[in-house]
Amino acid sequence: MNKINFTSFNPIIDIQNNILFANNGNVILCYEVKLPEIYSLSEKDFSDIHGAWFQALKSLPIGTVVHKQDVYLKKEYTSDELPDHTFLEKATHDHFKGREYMEHRCYLFFILTKNKALNNSKYVNPFKKVSKSMVREMDDVVKSFISAVRDSISFINNSRKIQINSVLSKEIEQLTQAYFNGFNEGFDTDILLEKQHIQMGENYFDALAINSELCFGESVQSSKTNERFTSDDFVFHQGFIDGIGLNLKENHLVNQILYLDDKHKWRKLLDKKVEELQKSSNFGSQNKVVLEKIQHILTQINADDNARIIRGHLNVIFWDQQKQNLKRIASKIKTEFKELDIIPYYPKGEERKNYILNSYCCFSPNYSNYDLYVTDLKHALCLFINNTNYQSDDTGIIFNDREHNIPVLKDVWDEKKKRIKARNFAIFAPTGEGKSFLANNILRQYFENGVRLVIIDLGGSYTKFAKLYPEKYTVLRYESGKNLGINPFYISDTTDITPERLEDLSIFLFELFASDMKVSKAQSVSVKKILRYYYLQTAENHSLDGFYHFIEKNQESLLEDLKIHPDYFNTTSFLHVMSEYVGEGLYSFLFEVSEDQTYKIEDKRLIVFELDEVKDNKEILSVMLKLIKSAIQRTIWKNKAEKGIILFDEFAKQLKFENVLESVEFYYQAIRKQNGAIGIILQSINQLPNNSTSASILENTQVIYSLNNEKGYDELIKRLHLSSHDLNQLKSIKNNLSGTFKYTEMFIKIGKESNIFRLEVPREVYAAYLTDGEENEEIMKLYEQYGNMEKAILKFIN
Repeated sequence: MNKINFTSFNPIIDIQNNILFANNGNVILCYEVKLPEIYSLSEKDFSDIHGAWFQALKSLPIGTVVHKQDVYLKKEYTSDELPDHTFLEKATHDHFKGREYMEHRCYLFFILTKNKALNNSKYVNPFKKVSKSMVREMDDVVKSFISAVRDSISFINNSRKIQINSVLSKEIEQLTQAYFNGFNEGFDTDILLEKQHIQMGENYFDALAINSELCFGESVQSSKTNERFTSDDFVFHQGFIDGIGLNLKENHLVNQILYLDDKHKWRKLLDKKVEELQKSSNFGSQNKVVLEKIQHILTQINADDNARIIRGHLNVIFWDQQKQNLKRIASKIKTEFKELDIIPYYPKGEERKNYILNSYCCFSPNYSNYDLYVTDLKHALCLFINNTNYQSDDTGIIFNDREHNIPVLKDVWDEKKKRIKARNFAIFAPTGEGKSFLANNILRQYFENGVRLVIIDLGGSYTKFAKLYPEKYTVLRYESGKNLGINPFYISDTTDITPERLEDLSIFLFELFASDMKVSKAQSVSVKKILRYYYLQTAENHSLDGFYHFIEKNQESLLEDLKIHPDYFNTTSFLHVMSEYVGEGLYSFLFEVSEDQTYKIEDKRLIVFELDEVKDNKEILSVMLKLIKSAIQRTIWKNKAEKGIILFDEFAKQLKFENVLESVEFYYQAIRKQNGAIGIILQSINQLPNNSTSASILENTQVIYSLNNEKGYDELIKRLHLSSHDLNQLKSIKNNLSGTFKYTEMFIKIGKESNIFRLEVPREVYAAYLTDGEENEEIMKLYEQYGNMEKAILKFIN
């Protein structure tokens, strides 16, 4: 038969959930495997996964066939999962659209065969008409097989590294259709089986296989060194045959088929083979090699009670629209195998047809003894591919993967707390490595997703990106002699006078006028009473100045009217200390209120405090931090349903001020009860003093970003208790700032999961995040000219 019309030869009789009944009497349980991300696994991880597969598969019933099929398809990135509402979102969406990458899906099939002995003739035509008696019912044998397979699946899922889920009937039909339609899209086609080639639609197919013990060299293992990332001082690992997985960058399938035979049958058969070879008087060198290999296998079986002898078959089926490209692809695959000391078999004619048609799950029990190698299950499992592409979460911040530079969404907020208990984050990077750039990228996306931001900054790194959202931000910059525009006393109406609001204000006042003494409950109650009375008596224009003059005016009768004992509120002392912040006082400018009170920070979703000018004046900074605290309480703390982030940039410089660390620790404690997160940015973890306050901050920081650091990562590893694989990942960071795709690489750890990600952005986004240098000045000049940041950026890049 040289031409097959698949629709006339459908192998599927029935599908119930994920159980496929084939027309040849085989019953197949179909699953999809969610593998860990490429580059995320250490040598030990590979070994653990190998162990989990072995434990799960070794006890399956004799006669079971296990078929793992990895499907790799060249695709173009659609950008469908990326938002495209704002200026920067649209730029990102369009920048990545159409970028080529490899899609990878991994399927696992467990086959209960009609032919229990698994002794097939050399070629089995999967499409020959089958008698009705072959059709299988859901009998006790089938039920017991299903139960055994489900136990195996549970075991693997409990190992936590790999997730296996049932494949639904619709997807099984789609996979079958795609397989016999030669992965052509948009039309149905015939299968042409010529002697020279196999063609399905526009695609030409070919195959390479490992079908005998003679294909293998000295040894196989669960992982090998990844040459691309390994250097003199660290070793990076990859799966043993990862070179024919994602890295191949061609359309292909990797089929790994295991026949779980009766161990004793194979022991007898091998004994017989050894006997024959020893009798053979004219010993050729080939016979010697075969004898040694078989004796080695026998020794293993006899020495290890745990050994599970199996027959196996591995093939790589590949295709291309240009027939002449098949040679090039075959040569790439052979090179990969050669590095593993494996010599693949190149099937032609009937053999090729046999391998390509029988690598579909209903037919994978059709291989004969000539197509299978005999080995121990542990050996065969080294040929499993155990990782896949970077996986996007449903929502999150856009980074890029390390394999194809396509966007990956990472959920670093973790609403349901699956990976992390606290969503606070820290960014570590020396000067010039792009930490403000990274922070801009994270915060901008959070902001566009509706998160409120309060940024406490010493360097002016966020003003530019803020200007893209003219109505939604306010930058509060301290300038000598000018007010900040924050009025802690402002209320929009009387419903704002809640117990929480009075509590916050009373704390604020005590920090100003009694910062050096311990406040008693009686004093706290007194101040809250006076505040409440002030609001009830004063209809509008509330401010610190107004509050001061209200007390000054009513000082004779105030305490008596409110039944407050003079011991609990010292009016003279209060008026004396607070005179510094009102009227002609030295720091009165900090609290001056402009008539129109335009700074209603409650309405703003992005508040940037620039403290660059203030960093040497302890008194002003202290007041500033108190004002910031009151701002946070009125914005981020106010509405628990709303997400909020507080970021301390150039945190090390802020730590030079007394009490800053304690005040930040207060935020860490308080944020737990809120729907919020805190971020800190440091050049090095050593800038955090090594004390209990810092330890508490680090303990509550569960998302870690680290950029490249020439000086190494020893302290980071030590203080954050990172693993040796984390260190290998950190050491493998390489930036690429020339070439077509410019990117920086960074290490991201979310809870226990870590990997290296890239940050590649379109030119518009790059311009928005720039924080210094000539280009930045040029954009700011254009902004002053047009008064519109979007226009300025577009003018700059064009």
